[in-house]
Amino acid sequence: MTQGISLPADHPLSSPSPLPYGLPDFAAVSDAQLAEAVRAGMAAQRGEVEAILASDEAPTFENTVRAFELTGDLLRRSAAMFFTLVSADGTDTRQALSEELMPELAAHEDALLLDPRLAERVAAVDASGLTGEDARLHELFSQRLELAGAHLSAADRAELQQINTALATAGARYTRRLVADTAKRAVLVEDPARLAGLGADDVQAAARAAEEAGHPGKHLLTLSLFVSQPQLAQLEDADLRRDLFEASIGRGTEGEDEVLSVAMEIVRLRLRKARLLGSECWAEHALKDRAAPSVAAVQELLASMAGPAMANAKADAAQVSPDGGAVAPWDWPHLSAAYAREQFAVDAAALRPHFELDRVLTDGVFAAAGALYGLTFAERPELAEHMYRPGIRVWEVCRDDEPIGLFVGDFFARATKSGGAWMHTVRDRADALGERPVVFNTMNVPAPAEGRPALLTLDEATTLFHEFGHALHGLLAQGQYASLTGTSVPRDTVEFPSQVNEVWLREPSLLDVYARHVETGEPLPAGTLERLQAADLWGEGYRTVEYLGATIVDMAWHTLTEDTVDAATADPLAFQEQVLAEAGIDSSLVPPRYGTGCFKHIFGNDYAAGYYSYIWAEVLDADAVEWFCANGGMTRENGERFRSELLSRGNTRDLMESYRAFRGRDAELEPLLRRRGLLVS
Repeated sequence: MTQGISLPADHPLSSPSPLPYGLPDFAAVSDAQLAEAVRAGMAAQRGEVEAILASDEAPTFENTVRAFELTGDLLRRSAAMFFTLVSADGTDTRQALSEELMPELAAHEDALLLDPRLAERVAAVDASGLTGEDARLHELFSQRLELAGAHLSAADRAELQQINTALATAGARYTRRLVADTAKRAVLVEDPARLAGLGADDVQAAARAAEEAGHPGKHLLTLSLFVSQPQLAQLEDADLRRDLFEASIGRGTEGEDEVLSVAMEIVRLRLRKARLLGSECWAEHALKDRAAPSVAAVQELLASMAGPAMANAKADAAQVSPDGGAVAPWDWPHLSAAYAREQFAVDAAALRPHFELDRVLTDGVFAAAGALYGLTFAERPELAEHMYRPGIRVWEVCRDDEPIGLFVGDFFARATKSGGAWMHTVRDRADALGERPVVFNTMNVPAPAEGRPALLTLDEATTLFHEFGHALHGLLAQGQYASLTGTSVPRDTVEFPSQVNEVWLREPSLLDVYARHVETGEPLPAGTLERLQAADLWGEGYRTVEYLGATIVDMAWHTLTEDTVDAATADPLAFQEQVLAEAGIDSSLVPPRYGTGCFKHIFGNDYAAGYYSYIWAEVLDADAVEWFCANGGMTRENGERFRSELLSRGNTRDLMESYRAFRGRDAELEPLLRRRGLLVS
């Protein structure tokens, strides 16, 4: 498809970016040029791999496995830019290009990994003398080929290629439709009195969103990716809360941007692929390169938590119900926030002026990284001029005065940005390529009015620390090969370092510096930290069930077999309700964090049969945090141990081996159950 494509010498991507650390010059490349470069990159890599496969030399690690690892420079550079833009600034043009390119990229990967000559050469490599990262690369590349289907017959490989192309097409279509329907279902408010309870900055953001959407003088409540919208905690108008909730939960279920049929197409395709590759269901196949030992082990963990968490959620609902009756899901956040204000003197809205974005970032997130890992951050505004939108910021990062990479922050919401928050890299640490990391954190904080500071909710501040934990995993990486460094770890452990980093949000020595009132400079009122800690378990049952519900839905779709798939996919919403009820979850009180109609993680991204990863990683996180607390907390000595044994290692060795090296033993479940208030005596 891309054979013979090459770039002219004057193309902006014909050679690596001259900017520091290879930072892409987004401003210099058009969408058409970017698509051209992706296609030329595929063609170039196929040529490079063909040279490896056509070699007359006997296969060795150097001329086969390592050589393959180092191919694809143009594709890596251009695809990193493309995927950054589709997620963070996904215009209609870019979404359309994504639907074109995703099938081509899937077919390209198949053309490489399913070539029997590659499998034969790798199998012929004598690995007996390999050590360290070379041995690890050979082991994981061999596993990758096996899981990709390199062992299949020619006919089965051809069928697999068709399935992969169809999956890529369907995933891009699901994402495009979800983004469109999310924008269309934003709730327009004509009477500003109905916004009572929202802070002034949120009201201004809603007014600006309405004006941008062509409704001047009105207010538009845009939707986040979550089913339960954050504004529900503040809005006093019960009817508006219900409207907002129903707009959110109804996404993808009807109309021209309906996604349920696309999701069911994906479910069936994944099952076909799993069966072709020798597994009974997609989850069984997906877990073959994860830390979790089996589907049964994951299901056992979920089941052990669902019952106690649901009991806690019901008890909390009874506590806040005005008349002791049922609590509607659109009312729970509002009632819960009111209860927390009354019982714990914790008013999340009142805390926002103490969480100004720049101060939280500089005096909180960056300061913690300095104390633990010796990192310093120098802003580079001249590099920000090369980004895809104004307002994106770039910092050069040093460790003990040695430059190690770039950190890019794209914090503010825009209509073209996917919901949620994430970390990704456009360059990974790879000594074999002479490359150092360029790491992005992307969030959806409502942009403040001109001249006003950006204020964070407590949840958004937590997310800032969380995503920077991922950034640390990338920035502190060490190793030869990009496929082994940084966050290139098993899917169900990748959240572990980011979840650990959240603990520093409430480090008293940091909190006293960064949590200052944006106008008065006053610290948080005396006792706030203690009240926050006392309030931590309030609503934890609800939050746990909300997460477990989404995880159970994910696993249910991906544990379907040939005997059960027809009945389940015939009525997706009915099946979703059935599996939640069977797990003991009352979705009329606690809807899942994501439903089938808005579950981009599993139908638009690669979290399929993997959303459990957050809780699996939290077992490690809670256990590690207890170690930090028992050993003096936020010290350089503790940070150095965590960095040297875990953050820097990536997948250069088995992550569980790294955990044992750090902790001195395997992780235990009890700290997680204690944290979430689920420890039953």
